[in-house]
Amino acid sequence: MAANNNIFVIKHNDVIPSRGSLLISEPFLQEAYFQRSVVLLVEHTKEGSMGFVLNKRTDLIVNDFFEGLENAPKIPIYLGGPVASNKLFFIHSLGELIIPHSMPIGENLYFDGNFDVLKDYIQSGYDITDKVKFLLGYSGWEKDQLKEEIKSNSWIVSNMVTENIMKANGEAFWKHSLECLGSKYKTWAKFPKDPDLN
Repeated sequence: MAANNNIFVIKHNDVIPSRGSLLISEPFLQEAYFQRSVVLLVEHTKEGSMGFVLNKRTDLIVNDFFEGLENAPKIPIYLGGPVASNKLFFIHSLGELIIPHSMPIGENLYFDGNFDVLKDYIQSGYDITDKVKFLLGYSGWEKDQLKEEIKSNSWIVSNMVTENIMKANGEAFWKHSLECLGSKYKTWAKFPKDPDLN
């Protein structure tokens, strides 16, 4: 039986993570927040890293929590991670000219900014579909923690930030992200969540 399990050997790639990188979880990771997840790194330094799970949509909507947005189109909330799980963050492609104090994290991709300006923007009738993503909590790593998790093959790193980040939802986006890395990782997308059940 052990010999058969060799087909499920997982090995990380050698891409160095940086701000704007995607972390793609290995197929058998069982932790609730990170199982079959794709994380966008918004900060990565020697002191630690911060990112957001992109593909775990909740049943919550932004409209229910902020006065003045009740009549706006429904804006979904995603689970960003287990840290500060009572705080709402956002990433967007609107840019600093529309949302002041935004932090660039990739090509046409920004983190946070002036929420009151964004709220006014929504109330003015501008469509933010696939332009803004709200996330509850974030994913954080202390110094060297992410490095060790990558070495232990929990994550594959991709520096290709896809244009589908704002639409990312569910296991399908995790599979798509793997397939974009080539044939070796495309096979991983077909692995069962628990190889011992096969």
